[in-house]
Amino acid sequence: MTTSKVLGSLDLIGAVASVPVARAFVRETLGATHPALDDVTLLASELTTNAVLHSDSRDGGPVRLTLAEHDHAVRLTVTDTGSATHPRPNHDPCGEHGRGLLLVEGISQAWGVTNEATSRSVWCEVKF
Repeated sequence: MTTSKVLGSLDLIGAVASVPVARAFVRETLGATHPALDDVTLLASELTTNAVLHSDSRDGGPVRLTLAEHDHAVRLTVTDTGSATHPRPNHDPCGEHGRGLLLVEGISQAWGVTNEATSRSVWCEVKF
């Protein structure tokens, strides 16, 4: 049985100013020598940006970032209040949105979306 260890959670608001706070939280929580630090920091930036720009949490709503570790992987989860659209990567080379999810898809070993009645979580796992 696999056990997961929660490394930490951070409550943010749906504002662009939360993105650098999310990056700093990842750096502080994982530490400078963690082998997945750069990848997880980039993906936290992308997923937090999506939450504060495209979800119903924009304009100051709640956003939560959680880091956990299991089986030599870091699991990053960003939870917001959801939206009417479903997050998906944009494979159109001329597309204006969805590039961040292309990074998530390309860098992480697994990712997905979990919808609840009042929230949506986008998660990804980076092995180390």
